[in-house]
Amino acid sequence: MKFKLLNLLFLSLTLPAFSLVAEQKIHSTDFVADGVFHAAIEGPATDQNGYLYAVNYGVEGTIGKVSPEGEVSLALTLPKGSIGNGIRFDQKGLMYIADYTGHNIWRYDGKQLQLHAHQPLMFQPNDLTIATNGVIFASDPDWKNRRGQLWRIETDGRSSLVETEMGTTNGVEISPDQTRLYVNESAQRRVWVYDLDDKFNASNKRLLIQFPDFGLDGMRCDAAGNLYIARYGKGVVAKVSPDGTLLKEYKLKGEFPTNVTFSQKDPGLLYVTMQKRGAVELIKL
Repeated sequence: MKFKLLNLLFLSLTLPAFSLVAEQKIHSTDFVADGVFHAAIEGPATDQNGYLYAVNYGVEGTIGKVSPEGEVSLALTLPKGSIGNGIRFDQKGLMYIADYTGHNIWRYDGKQLQLHAHQPLMFQPNDLTIATNGVIFASDPDWKNRRGQLWRIETDGRSSLVETEMGTTNGVEISPDQTRLYVNESAQRRVWVYDLDDKFNASNKRLLIQFPDFGLDGMRCDAAGNLYIARYGKGVVAKVSPDGTLLKEYKLKGEFPTNVTFSQKDPGLLYVTMQKRGAVELIKL
């Protein structure tokens, strides 16, 4: 009996340590090595063939293209004075790029780059999400003053404010059933959710979840509607259910994830752009 009690005591003392080790397991692998992209890598998105695109390939103002096998090449260079951030593809396969220095949204069909929208009242358009009808929602943070805005951009390029005087708006996403719009605030560590009607008008804003520490960056929904959020400074991707429950944290190799995206060809692949490393990590879900 004494031996059993000693064993139980040993287990009770060591189990927390083993649990801590398990929680620190790295869930990702390197897909693109350090330094291939600029330290300010951002805006990952994949096309219908599974090719990954991200901004700042080698130098700022460029967009790199990564094959499913990990081979990297230059996709395009933005006009002088423009630096991309968020990238999204619409239902037709057109690429849209948030240009935070030029206050622009660019459209690229694989051959020609065209200006889709210019809005001088934007602080610096950051991330994008696109509804099935082509309407774009763009986050617009003012980092210096820890505030931000949310814009709606029509298919003809006209823009209007959805909301102003928010926190530092960053990640933005539409649920797969097109009934919800999610927006996070980096410095305030909050994720908000709006209802969307059949014309994609946003209403009924409410708090989904607030984190106690570190920052929030880009985010995406999986097919089940769960959010995957880049936790800047913590080095994890947080999985959050549609009701705001933190389901899991995927530990990364680096500490500064800027954004995430699923492969359109294989939704079990989650790509994560890593600031400072200039790399892309891959989580196989």
